[in-house]
Amino acid sequence: MRASGGHTDCQEVLYRTVFRRNPPDKTRWPAYKSAFRLPPVSQSRIDDVVAGALTWTEVDLVNIDDSSSRPLRDALEEFGIRVHYHPVGQPRHIVTALGSDRTVAPFVVLGCHGDEGRILLPELGEPIASDQPFNGLLGPDEVRRHLRLPGSFVVSIGCETGRPELAEAFLDAGAVGYFAPQEAPDGHVAFLVALLFFYELTGGMAAVEAAQRARRYDAATHMWRLWSR
Repeated sequence: MRASGGHTDCQEVLYRTVFRRNPPDKTRWPAYKSAFRLPPVSQSRIDDVVAGALTWTEVDLVNIDDSSSRPLRDALEEFGIRVHYHPVGQPRHIVTALGSDRTVAPFVVLGCHGDEGRILLPELGEPIASDQPFNGLLGPDEVRRHLRLPGSFVVSIGCETGRPELAEAFLDAGAVGYFAPQEAPDGHVAFLVALLFFYELTGGMAAVEAAQRARRYDAATHMWRLWSR
C-alpha cells in the first residue's frame, strides 16, 4: 500500500502514469502539463491514509487480458485504495471473483476488451473449455446468470461495453451503477477515465457525480455513459 500526500501528488500520479508508456512530443510537453492542472480538493480522503488509516475504500480489479490493469492498480494504490487484483485466464475466474460467496468490493473495475456490448474472454482449448460455465464472451445473459454485485459500482474500460443491454444486466446483477464507453476509445483514454473517476472520489464526491465529471473531461472521454439505480 502506498499513499501520497495531497492534491499535487494526485495530479502528478495522473500526469506521470498516463504518459509513462506513450509520452507526448517534447515540444508539446508544457501544454500537456497544463492540461493536467486539476481543481483543488478541499479535503482529500488520501489525507486519512496519510494520517494512519489503512485505506478509505476497496476495489476489485478484474484483469481480462488488459495491459493497462497493472499500472491502474499501482495508480489506485497511490490514491490510498486497497486493490484486490484478479487476473482472469478463464471464465471460472470471473465467477469466483464476482459471482461466488466472497464479498465483492464497493467498486469493481473491469480491465477488458469488448465488442458490440460484450466482453471478450480468452480463447481456451480442451479439456479446460468444457469445464467452464460459459466461453468466449461475457454478455448480458452471462452477467445475469453468473454475477452477483450487490451494492457495487462497476467501471468498465473495454471498447463498446457501454451498451444498454449489458449495462442493464449489470444493474440486474445488483450493481448500483455501471460506467462504460459506448464506442472504442484509445487505450490511454480508457485508462485516464478510470483515474479521473477515482480521483474525484478522493475528494468526497459521490460515485454518480464523479462519473459525470470524468466523462466531461474532453471530447474523447464523453463516449462514456453512466447507468444507475
